[in-house]
Amino acid sequence: MSATVLPRREETPFRRFVAEFSSNWLAVGGLVVVVIVALLAVAAPWIAPQNPYDLAQLDIMDGRLAPGAKSADGLTFWLGTDDQGRDMLSGIIYGLRISLGVGVGSALIAGVIGSALGLAAAYFGGRIETAIMRLVDLQLSFPAILVALMILAVLGKGVLNVMLAITLVEWARYARTARGAALVERRREYIEAAECLALPRWRLLFRHLLPNCMPPLIVIGTIQIARAITLEATLSFLGLGVPITEPSLGLLIANGYQYMLSGKYWISFYPGIALLVTIVAINLVGDHLRDVLNPRLKR
Repeated sequence: MSATVLPRREETPFRRFVAEFSSNWLAVGGLVVVVIVALLAVAAPWIAPQNPYDLAQLDIMDGRLAPGAKSADGLTFWLGTDDQGRDMLSGIIYGLRISLGVGVGSALIAGVIGSALGLAAAYFGGRIETAIMRLVDLQLSFPAILVALMILAVLGKGVLNVMLAITLVEWARYARTARGAALVERRREYIEAAECLALPRWRLLFRHLLPNCMPPLIVIGTIQIARAITLEATLSFLGLGVPITEPSLGLLIANGYQYMLSGKYWISFYPGIALLVTIVAINLVGDHLRDVLNPRLKR
């Protein structure tokens, strides 16, 4: 009696991608951390023990309590409180909302603008390419933090202003990456066939050229999210980022900096750990995505 031969499951590109990505346990761990952090940020109003920026829930007598201390009404502050009596655990959870929101939002906006300009430079060439790439070179020649500080010095504090400043200093990286990828695809047969069919240029750029340039843009977008979070934290630490009413991790670190030498380490330490873990996790995911989407870069 012959054994039944089961049909072999077809290996799709998605399954191949999942198998290659899951082969790196560091990247999988980073992805798990990123998902947990994102869930904490989204569910902050429901899971945080306290709304740390609701004045009705604060008591100045609870200021600078050590981790594990309890308030007069029995609330346990597992990570301590800051100088205003705000629960540090709740502050970190709420701070993740601003930090991730600014990072993801600015990375997406910068990605759209930079990718569109990079595709246009590669496709049209000539003076258009020269003008765009000279602007990119000029942008990348200045330190990002310096340009962002100058922009915020004019616009002032605010979440939207921080997102605008980060977008203006980060779009050039997407433009250079998109142009490099599009130059490779520009000479492919499917582009020549689309041109022979006299398709509209916008359709050729965004329906044919852009999808084939997405892998490197996805990788740089992932890394740019971590970079944007770091830049926002730096700006907030320097006092030019988000206002005190809309806290981020960088602002939480700045609030406790003056108390470090007096032994109240937890006010800056725990937000710093949360920021470090978030950035490292995002970078681990982005670094392995680069290897998976471009096998030539595998070590």
